[in-house]
Amino acid sequence: MNFLGIDVGTGGSRAVLIDAEGTLLASATVEHQPFASPEIGWAEQDARDWWRAAATAIRQILTEENIVADEIAAVGLSGQMHGAVFLDECGEVLRPSIIWCDQRTGEQCSKLTEKIGAEKLIELVSNPALPNFTLTKMLWLRENEPEIWNRTRSVLLPKDYVRFRLTGDKATDVSDASGTLMLDVRNRKWSSEILAGVEMSESLLPTLYESAEITGIVSAECAAATGLKVGTPVVAGAGDNAAGAVGMGIVRVGAVSATIGTSGVVFAVTEKPSIDLKGRIHTFCHAAPSRWHVTGVTQAAGLSLRWFRDNFADGESYDELVAAAAKISVGADGLLWTPYLMGERTPHVDSLVRASLIGLTAIHTKAHVVRAILEGVAFSLRDAIEIFKELKIPIETVKLGGGGAQSKLWQQIQADVYAQMVETNAAEEGAAYGAALLAGVGVGNWKTINEACDETIRVAEKITPNDESVKILNRRYRAYQTIYPSLRSIFQ
Repeated sequence: MNFLGIDVGTGGSRAVLIDAEGTLLASATVEHQPFASPEIGWAEQDARDWWRAAATAIRQILTEENIVADEIAAVGLSGQMHGAVFLDECGEVLRPSIIWCDQRTGEQCSKLTEKIGAEKLIELVSNPALPNFTLTKMLWLRENEPEIWNRTRSVLLPKDYVRFRLTGDKATDVSDASGTLMLDVRNRKWSSEILAGVEMSESLLPTLYESAEITGIVSAECAAATGLKVGTPVVAGAGDNAAGAVGMGIVRVGAVSATIGTSGVVFAVTEKPSIDLKGRIHTFCHAAPSRWHVTGVTQAAGLSLRWFRDNFADGESYDELVAAAAKISVGADGLLWTPYLMGERTPHVDSLVRASLIGLTAIHTKAHVVRAILEGVAFSLRDAIEIFKELKIPIETVKLGGGGAQSKLWQQIQADVYAQMVETNAAEEGAAYGAALLAGVGVGNWKTINEACDETIRVAEKITPNDESVKILNRRYRAYQTIYPSLRSIFQ
């Protein structure tokens, strides 16, 4: 009995296949077309391209690894959060999806906050109105493209569009729905009060499930496109943050992860909703039942390094850039990077802020800039950890994930910046692996999500902070904290 997990990311869709012990059998990743940015701060992707990539990745696993479709007992889904896929009455895509990092909806956020009330919003949906959330994208479409809005009959999240193509069902899970600004996070149901306040019908939204519940079965049309067996169960899955946490074993209170992908996410498990009244972090339902989580988000974490490589590195690889940065002293000889290429969420909640490189002198080299980027991203993630501490959220272990967990230098920088021993896992397959575990739970291979994690996930390495580096980076972090208030008026 095998389980398939699919993660619909920003850069590509990834599929992984695991067996009943959680061992990785096969994986495939198919890139998406780069997201379009028709105007500054906009970010759009074609949802149909996600399905193309996901279907191709599934077929690659089946054909290239000689996997028999009958052996796949269930499918789980994960994906980038907050996006909005607008479908007409026939289920056809009406326009490019407005994705998570899009910043166009500042005006709609202000109007929504004024109409509902800042405190009432947090009371109802546990989060403030931010441009990233799905509801603000729906409000923008209604105001700016009424001809499209009037034809819209369904709004789906990215992974749930792929589900729709897999099964024909319009469904989602509570963790992903938490990022829409329409979910009553405390009670794990759509907020009728919010929907009434913005005059939207719940009929636009998919049916809600817990993450390991079965939402439908593979259709004949999907089977023809992918090679999967008709009737294979598909579970609800989870948003990429929650699925990634499952895949790393972050399912108990006290467990924290710091994941660096395109964005950066610090994730902590709580036994009840823990609300930041200042709106600096997000409070969402976890994939694990009766658990919640808080997240702090850096919009451009790995994106910062990719942006620098693509524009200034003359074809050098990440490994070459990081190897050069490792020769630069801790603190990058006074150079500081703020990773606000796409505005910022935690802790500033400011779509207008922009990235900055502070402290350049004639001695600085390209390697200094790379070191400053690695440190600056870790500083931005520490901002979230400091808020967790302020809210008395337990932090017992910190696991590293994403690209930041693959680099020895970035591992050590994070340990030193957080002043905390950090861990990496023996196998780091990300959200797709978590989605596969959820599929296994859904059909009874494991009784609970905790059991699935306990039986499959092992720590590979523990990285201890260097006391002298901690002292230096503590001073640099204090300097980093002064940059945003000093420059905010320029960006406003």
